[in-house]
Amino acid sequence: MTDSRSTTNSKNIVELATFYVGDALCGMDILKVQEINKLMQMTKVPQAPDYVLGILNLRGQIVTIIDLGRKLGLGETNISQDPRNIIVNSAGGHVGLLVRRISDVVSADMEMREPAPANMSGIQGDYFTGVYKTDSNLIGILDVEKVLSIDD
Repeated sequence: MTDSRSTTNSKNIVELATFYVGDALCGMDILKVQEINKLMQMTKVPQAPDYVLGILNLRGQIVTIIDLGRKLGLGETNISQDPRNIIVNSAGGHVGLLVRRISDVVSADMEMREPAPANMSGIQGDYFTGVYKTDSNLIGILDVEKVLSIDD
């Protein structure tokens, strides 16, 4: 009789949607992503934090757009380079995370994740749950809930 357990424990494998914020490769659980789209026309929000670019109407849903580069301390995302919005669902509604560009989907074994360093290439480490090493890259695993919390 064979062992019913697989050699890879599938409950620890997470599909990461990866993207670039500045030159930093980041990722988040793909199940948190509702959709990815181009930056659309927004309405500015008076007295909003500098990382809030505005709001937009996405098929009847109001979406707040956050410049993830500014939020993480990596500088402003260049809008002329055709950035993308990653629309995520949060407790407060839909939020768009503006990123420099989208990369691949990576299968990551969360047991192989390492703790996030306090300062990860200039990024505030408390916005990350850890770092995942691939053969060629380090992926900062974004804590979406922490990024979207209003406590800075």
